[in-house]
Amino acid sequence: MGHVELVEFARVPRWPRSGEIVHADDVWTDPAGGGAVVARQLALLAGRCELFTALGEDEVGRRAVRRLAELGLDVHAQHPRGSTTRRAWTHIDADGERTITVLGDKLLPAGALPLDGYDLVFFVSGEAEVLRAARRARFLAATLREQPTLHEAAVPIDLLVGSANDSSERYDGALDARVVVLTNGADGGTANGEVYAAVSPPGRIVDTYGAGDSFAAAVAFGLARGDGLAHALELGARAGAEVLTGRGPYAAQLAFKR
Repeated sequence: MGHVELVEFARVPRWPRSGEIVHADDVWTDPAGGGAVVARQLALLAGRCELFTALGEDEVGRRAVRRLAELGLDVHAQHPRGSTTRRAWTHIDADGERTITVLGDKLLPAGALPLDGYDLVFFVSGEAEVLRAARRARFLAATLREQPTLHEAAVPIDLLVGSANDSSERYDGALDARVVVLTNGADGGTANGEVYAAVSPPGRIVDTYGAGDSFAAAVAFGLARGDGLAHALELGARAGAEVLTGRGPYAAQLAFKR
């Protein structure tokens, strides 16, 4: 569960300097954001995933739902009255690094959602009541992006994932979390304080958008199905590395062959 925004991607030779004009050689649009990317990765690994999100009461929101369904997700979208779907601009430079500008407020799923009986719920964003409902799942994962909400909900978390390089995801250590993973890009990261290694991408780095969310989703999937921590981290590292080789967050996500 989590937020979705309609993202306009543009591949540019470099991030423009102040006052400079750069020309994009590839432009495309997709619904993305943490909620969408995590859900798509889980769907590819588990065979199915339901996405609980909130989108605007507008054509942009309806367009996003249609595209997410095409990506294989079962979408449960709230449409708050009078709301507008958040959008974003993402520039991808020649090294594959993404720089994001968001436009509009983040729309969050709200209310006591019917989440009883789920094997895994991954909380990317939402209101505290949603997170409390998510705790009824057998396994609950969450990101550190919404740390104030995690504190407000005050529920035990099986897996907590954040970035060691993002000041907004700095972990204060005060949550009831069984496994805490802090990523550090190409240097791997730590899990419960122990270092784990990254995996080299299987090709040229094309686009970093979605790599961290795909990593987190795959680690959660591995732990929820009963893998040991080391194996789940390896699966996550493979998933993150695969995404780097594709255009946008979905082209190269790791999928099990069935």
